[in-house]
Amino acid sequence: MVQLQFIILLLTIDYAKSMNLIHSMSHRIDDVMKLCCELSTNHQIQTTVKGSGKGAAAAGGLAFAGGLVGGPLGIAVGGAVGGLLGCWLTSGQFKPLPQIIMELSPQQQQKLYGDLMAILGDIQWTDLVQLTALVMGNAALKQQLTGALLGYITKELQAEVHYVD
Repeated sequence: MVQLQFIILLLTIDYAKSMNLIHSMSHRIDDVMKLCCELSTNHQIQTTVKGSGKGAAAAGGLAFAGGLVGGPLGIAVGGAVGGLLGCWLTSGQFKPLPQIIMELSPQQQQKLYGDLMAILGDIQWTDLVQLTALVMGNAALKQQLTGALLGYITKELQAEVHYVD
């Protein structure tokens, strides 16, 4: 009976440790996602979800059609109408990168986390503030992480990256 209680106690302790590890891992992923938000905010980065070509095609196509029908004045009118149509077609597709990052699925966050941890290596941190200070204080590390983040966004999410002035 004592042995059974001891085994149950060991299993309970082991389970508690594993749950703490899982919580710790999700906390680390959350820290890295928030770091990504800080990096992208720092660079004023926006992304365009695929589809911005529709807006350009609408503007260009209507300008061309206007030019065929009305000459130079038709180009101006067609371009203006096409620009408005393109704006309407692509509304809501330009998003700040922090918004995109926070909307990632858990699987996408895990992939991005893995990519960035390959750069961070064995750096240890206790909270987001410490991680942010470590990265922002090291220009080379900051540049590598920003490059990996932008690479993930363009490759995995197939989004275009724009810097806001």
